[in-house]
Amino acid sequence: MTSFWTKRRVVVTGGRGFLGAYVVERLKASGAPAEQVLVPSRRAYDLRQLDAVERMYHDMRPDIVIHLAAVVGGIGANRERPGEFFYDNLLMGVQLMEVARRQGIEKFVGIGTVCAYPKITPIPFKESDLWNGYPEETNAPYGLAKKMLLVQGQAYRQQYGFRSIYLLPVNLYGPRDNFDPSGSHVIPALIKKCVDARDSGAAEIVVWGDGSPTREFLYVEDAAEGIVLASERYDSPEPVNLGSAFEISIKDLVTLIAEATGFRGKITWDTSQPNGQPRRKLDTSRAEQEFGFQSRTDFRAGLTRTVEWYERQRTTAAARV
Repeated sequence: MTSFWTKRRVVVTGGRGFLGAYVVERLKASGAPAEQVLVPSRRAYDLRQLDAVERMYHDMRPDIVIHLAAVVGGIGANRERPGEFFYDNLLMGVQLMEVARRQGIEKFVGIGTVCAYPKITPIPFKESDLWNGYPEETNAPYGLAKKMLLVQGQAYRQQYGFRSIYLLPVNLYGPRDNFDPSGSHVIPALIKKCVDARDSGAAEIVVWGDGSPTREFLYVEDAAEGIVLASERYDSPEPVNLGSAFEISIKDLVTLIAEATGFRGKITWDTSQPNGQPRRKLDTSRAEQEFGFQSRTDFRAGLTRTVEWYERQRTTAAARV
């Protein structure tokens, strides 16, 4: 715990979402009084509307804003709704930061995405590589909209002295993730697919792509810790990666999830569907140097916890029915 958080009111946009709920918990564990950690609901404050943003700041009077609210999803959702992913994410970020500047808040914490990196980036991804190419096409509208938080924050710091930081978390996973196939990311989507196939006795599962791309995954509790540490200790215009520095191919990931869920059938690769970005692995040295963050959760252990949580949720839901 630290006295830093005892004196500050913090707004966490998206604080009821997957990552946001963990950030709220981490803030409280770090010493923030519960009544000073504020989470605006979408029903009360539609952050795409300027008047709602202004009303939120007036009502909640934050010292610090951690902006996590976003329209997110996997490859399928990004392909189906690119306009929505661009417009909603861009508008929320631009308006939240502009009104924060006008209100003179102490600090704005913008949360970006690994999707902001160019499609072809040297491994490991360094923050200096962000502008060396165009993002992978299927998630470029989302990645570019989120990257504008970095541009806006740097411009506001230069002109107004506004304190904004920008963090780039890699793919997240963990308990309480979104397992709805219409919007889930790769790990929850594969867990659900394997469990459904196991329980129905299906002989195979079909997975998009050819299995060759690699991904880095960060356990959600570790991500929340990194965000809270940066919010407290970091104050620079330069972006910072948040990751685990662990890289795994999608093929190996599917094998691990099949083992963890007890699915013993065939894995078929649908190569007519996109692979997404070829490789993802971050250089995480800046986060360690600047605010002492290192991920602590072993990937297999985190994956096991995620599968166990999902199995418990299914059991509970079945019991209710």
